[in-house]
Amino acid sequence: MSKIFCAPGNAGIASIAECIPIKQSDVNSLCNFAAQNKIDLTVVGPEVALALGIVDKFRSHGLRIFGPSRQAARVESSKKFAKDIMKKYGVPTASYETFGDYEGALNYIKERPFPQVIKFDGLAAGKGVVIAQSLPEADDALKKMLLEQEFGKGRVVIEEYLTGPEFSMLCFVNGKDVYPMPVSQDHKRAFDGDKGPNTGGMGAYTRLPFISAEDESYALNNIMKPMAAALVQEGCPFCGVLYGGLMKTPQGIKVIEFNCRFGDPETEVVLPLLKSDACKVFCDIADGETPSIDWEDAATFGVVLASKGYPGGYDKGFVINGLDDIDSTVYHMGTALRNGQYVTAGGRVLILVSKAPTLAEARDKAYSQIKKISCENLFYRHDIGNKAFEL
Repeated sequence: MSKIFCAPGNAGIASIAECIPIKQSDVNSLCNFAAQNKIDLTVVGPEVALALGIVDKFRSHGLRIFGPSRQAARVESSKKFAKDIMKKYGVPTASYETFGDYEGALNYIKERPFPQVIKFDGLAAGKGVVIAQSLPEADDALKKMLLEQEFGKGRVVIEEYLTGPEFSMLCFVNGKDVYPMPVSQDHKRAFDGDKGPNTGGMGAYTRLPFISAEDESYALNNIMKPMAAALVQEGCPFCGVLYGGLMKTPQGIKVIEFNCRFGDPETEVVLPLLKSDACKVFCDIADGETPSIDWEDAATFGVVLASKGYPGGYDKGFVINGLDDIDSTVYHMGTALRNGQYVTAGGRVLILVSKAPTLAEARDKAYSQIKKISCENLFYRHDIGNKAFEL
């Protein structure tokens, strides 16, 4: 008999899985649970667990797990590590310098034209990036990251500012073997018109008209495969999902960032196109076998509903109505059950995803369905995917 457990889980996944109250950072308890319950496969979602070495821990106990080792996960947990690897192996990316001291970083910024990109070197839940348009803005970001240690003690990477449309290429990776997924585009800013602070993502879609087959081939053969090969060469081969956050600049496609796992909201629009058995794919990658992967020829479109105030402070506990009337897939991100009703319990609360033969149909369906959801403390962007229709 098969059974799914999720730690810690939420009110949405509780309908198909048993939620286990173990924190993602409690690697020892997660390993003990998997061993005691004879879990056949563990799939790691959050980057925190990967950065803490959950894969190494599980494998040392003979447990099958899908995800990269702690050393390989540094492609996300350390911006400096990722940038240094790219520089060493010729993977195209923005020029950069790394600083651990405030004065040195500020002096470097003063010598360069704006805008400039300032990134916290460690994990920051998608919020450790500032595109500074002026010296005061850059100074404020440096003070928060280096002096006030907003995301903890660490360094900053200061990058050249690149222009062009961004897109995401997620790949199943096992050592040097790289299997691409359909490309997608995320929307980081909180509000319409790409205004407001950066978030973990407010929506995403697939079938990008501005990314050609040649672009995808270039990204795969000049970025994703070389990065996987570089990690093998460096003695930390990657196993799991390597996420490439890429930009199509006037000088060619370059890397903005790498993640070491499924990233949302892209995953919610990419995985619905997977026709193959996902569990079998995960097992094959974890076991070092060649997976059979087949993708559906369709478009997907997802819109995130977030708590008002996100990505800053927000209130919780607001009742969500209308979910039973939705004719699309709704994934729960930050919900809880209270007295038999779904309530808000996080910053990003839900993502509604529609699938259709064309992107226009998928978009129209998503926005028509999202109107059925009623909650006084939720907001969403109304312009997801607009860039695809402006061409």
